[in-house]
Amino acid sequence: MNREIGQESGGSPPESARVTSPPAAREDAAVKPAYLSLEDRNRYRSLEDVVGCKWSVAVLAAIARGVKRPGELERFIPGISAKVLAERLKKLLDYGLAERTEFPGLPARVEYELSEKGRKLAGIIEQLRELDGRYGSGEEEEVP
Repeated sequence: MNREIGQESGGSPPESARVTSPPAAREDAAVKPAYLSLEDRNRYRSLEDVVGCKWSVAVLAAIARGVKRPGELERFIPGISAKVLAERLKKLLDYGLAERTEFPGLPARVEYELSEKGRKLAGIIEQLRELDGRYGSGEEEEVP
């Protein structure tokens, strides 16, 4: 038998399981789409691609703190390899979160800065970090 838990044999849920919404809530439900559109899902995927990667967030935060050169970034972020750093920098450039500046001369010099979009994302990530520091231990502080 393939019935959901709590369903009677007639296929409808028992009276105690039915939920009724106030009229305003039913009107709001009519406005909201019943699913996440492919366009919205793709936007989330690109965000997850950057924010879901510990190294991308670390690189973004380091650049936001003024660390601009690849060698400095590698020393500033414990445990990151040169290969992973290069991949993460490319990803940040591809998503328009960072900008690369090449300076002429020998030896060649490259610096990275955050774009406007990257600065906004870095600010949001910093707020999340502060929130985690405040509430991440499981002990909530009382707000005055």
